[in-house]
Amino acid sequence: MSNPVRFAVVGTGWRADFHIRMARAAPDRLQAVAVVANSAEAAERTSEKWGIPVVRTLEEALTFHPDFVIAAVSWSSMPTVTTRLVELGAHVLAETPPAPDADGLRSLWAAVGASGLVQVAEQYMLMPGHASRQAVARGGAIGRVNAVQVGSTHLYHATSLMRGFLGVGMEETVVNARTFSAPLADPLTFDGWVADPQPEPKTTTIATLDFGDGRMGLYDFVDNQWWNPLLARRIVIRGSLGEIVDDTVTHLTDEGVIVSPISYRRTGVDMNLEGNEVVSASFEGRRVYENPWVGTSFSEDDIAVASLLAETGLWARSEGPEPYSLADACQDHLLGLAIEESARTGADVRTTKEDWA
Repeated sequence: MSNPVRFAVVGTGWRADFHIRMARAAPDRLQAVAVVANSAEAAERTSEKWGIPVVRTLEEALTFHPDFVIAAVSWSSMPTVTTRLVELGAHVLAETPPAPDADGLRSLWAAVGASGLVQVAEQYMLMPGHASRQAVARGGAIGRVNAVQVGSTHLYHATSLMRGFLGVGMEETVVNARTFSAPLADPLTFDGWVADPQPEPKTTTIATLDFGDGRMGLYDFVDNQWWNPLLARRIVIRGSLGEIVDDTVTHLTDEGVIVSPISYRRTGVDMNLEGNEVVSASFEGRRVYENPWVGTSFSEDDIAVASLLAETGLWARSEGPEPYSLADACQDHLLGLAIEESARTGADVRTTKEDWA
């Protein structure tokens, strides 16, 4: 690409590094032009690590003419940084969630919702597996999607998957959640492998989300399920003509009930020397997904993040649609907050239509 997507990053933590790493791996398509650091120490560390310009103010970052600016700051700082960037006329990609709580979401929407300048960094539906399942579901194989069960990620990420597969908008939703505690070993965490891990109490949160019109979500999350290798990731997408369970599709056809896999072509297996990545996915003789980043050896999560950055760049240039709007991010976090409230109180929580609807 002769005109790579250009972005600046506000923040110097692990989320900021995640985006800069994408640009380092695909410089012909993504370019990190500047980083905003909040201290001299962070500025020096980031400059040494990445070798790109590091500045101390938002105004300085905008002199590098990024297509958009990523707000990769703390939850509490996110609304302030996002609002200020909009005031400066920048296109913004805010990290998840865009505000800590429901009142914060409402205040942020009141401040910048009408600007049309804010997207949010929710990448899960762009992961190869979920994108492949979405293509199969939208192709009509399982009929009208009525239920989605997610046992892999937490709160707003999980609700984004539910709403994405169900195709629901900002409808009123009834949430019922409960928690359970049981011993579980936890050998791998965000900080790395644990020496001699022993079972300790871990919390499982189970929730149902009634979106109305017969559509529902089932949320099942265990503490540290993101990294714990003892826990599988599971997803069920159920429709009127069958269901997708992980990568197996069972559906009713003119020839009766058919069970077919979603099959992935992966390189680097056995004697294949093409690299080490997922290349494509197919279902019943047709390709339903192609990795747009072949040659980078990106992990599946990296593919999703890089795709989100590319799509955000096209949106900022008025060359593509919104990848994940602020309104969607507010709704998904509102539902995640409702799961937590219901689990805490033991009562149903009903979300009503907010201004972003």
